[in-house]
Amino acid sequence: MSPSLDPHTLDLWLQTARDAAAAAAQVHRRWSGRIDIRSADHKGFSDFVSRVDTESQDAALEVIQRSHPDHLILAEEGEPEVTRIPAAGTPLWVVDPLDGTTNYLHGHPSHAASVAVTVDGKPLAACVHAAATGECWWARAGGGSFRNGRPVRVSAPRGWEQSLVATGFMFRGANDLDAFTAQMGRVKAAGAGIRRCGAAALDLCYVADGRYEGFWEHFLNPWDYAAGWLLVEEAGGVTGRMEGGRMELGAGSIMAANTATTLQGLRELLEVAGVGGLETELEP
Repeated sequence: MSPSLDPHTLDLWLQTARDAAAAAAQVHRRWSGRIDIRSADHKGFSDFVSRVDTESQDAALEVIQRSHPDHLILAEEGEPEVTRIPAAGTPLWVVDPLDGTTNYLHGHPSHAASVAVTVDGKPLAACVHAAATGECWWARAGGGSFRNGRPVRVSAPRGWEQSLVATGFMFRGANDLDAFTAQMGRVKAAGAGIRRCGAAALDLCYVADGRYEGFWEHFLNPWDYAAGWLLVEEAGGVTGRMEGGRMELGAGSIMAANTATTLQGLRELLEVAGVGGLETELEP
């Protein structure tokens, strides 16, 4: 942690993250049941944006900009304010106003607002707010992870037969679908259960609070995972890239697990070399 980022500063940032995520979640509740997939626009293959996405982003960003007008913001909807990690020591807020838009538009409860503040490419305070379930997770560096005010921890070490692992489908194209299907087959053959809820922010929260033992996805943008990354690590878990190495704030693969042993075992089951790489959208 940077010496200038004292616990008081981090607590202030955490409160902003919680307030911003709550503001977005309030928009989710207001529109729930009043808008569906027919009202959304296509951003790309199996990728939608709705009025709820843009209104909830406006609500979250208004909170951040009011509290920290000198900070930078990277948010999912609209033109990004930044395309590179900013200069050393500069706070960057990373916001997904509605992770799980397709779920939301179908009335599925797996969706949430995700807000994190990063410095030098590392998340330091974060919140994920799920309006449909009434759950809210938050964490700040060195302070642990919480769900609705109660501390959470990753699950205890266990074998694959007792493990539940989550993933996200490679919806951006079909080129690697066969390899991805083979990966799921190997994980299932090892004995693990597999889930796909369609909201990576929530998948990472579920690793943090012990519902899942592991998670992997081949491509996510920073706003998809920045908050969940911190939540997992502050809950005692581990994260990394599928290709190996530590997480960095850039688009690409992500893995998370309750232990380093689980993470490595999952990486071996996935045989990552069998799936092609994807380019990074946010450069260091």
